[in-house]
Amino acid sequence: ADEAKAQFAHMDGDHLSLLNAYHAYKESGDSKDWCYDNFINYRSMQSADSVRQQLERVTKKLGISIESGDFTSDDYYNNIRKCLTAGLFMQVAHMQRQGHYLTAKDNQVVAIHPSRVLDHKPQWILFQDFVLTSRNFVRTVTNTRLDWLVEIAPHYFDLENWPDGETKKELEGAYRRLLQSSMAKSKR
Repeated sequence: ADEAKAQFAHMDGDHLSLLNAYHAYKESGDSKDWCYDNFINYRSMQSADSVRQQLERVTKKLGISIESGDFTSDDYYNNIRKCLTAGLFMQVAHMQRQGHYLTAKDNQVVAIHPSRVLDHKPQWILFQDFVLTSRNFVRTVTNTRLDWLVEIAPHYFDLENWPDGETKKELEGAYRRLLQSSMAKSKR
């Protein structure tokens, strides 16, 4: 099962690994046997496919064109990570100097769940689930970038309402870089 899981692993996290598994499932022709052989829940794949079809119908109904990114492009996974950041900007955690993660807004000390794909500790992560057992865990995590957070959700990462600490210092630096970048672009 671990070997099967590893074939879909993406270095930037669980969401992208799940996407890799979904792509492989679709390439298999939605095969139930393929799911069994790869230790993947067939009903979960059917459910993911159903959600995708629903989203496709809604976008068509709203007149939104569907354009998939080029899977071979260097930006493919970064664009998906940016989309995840736009949707999960309230569920992020920052690596502290002591080596643990702290959720951005409410300062909860968390650890990445052992079931994760990440084999390193990025500075910023976004997470799908917060799990409380004997300690606080975040599950289904993906590496994100601070500059994406301040660009995508400046209303949430407003420094005036942010608690003091390491995270605020990181945010201040990100806002300085964003301001310098926009000033440089306006001079062109």
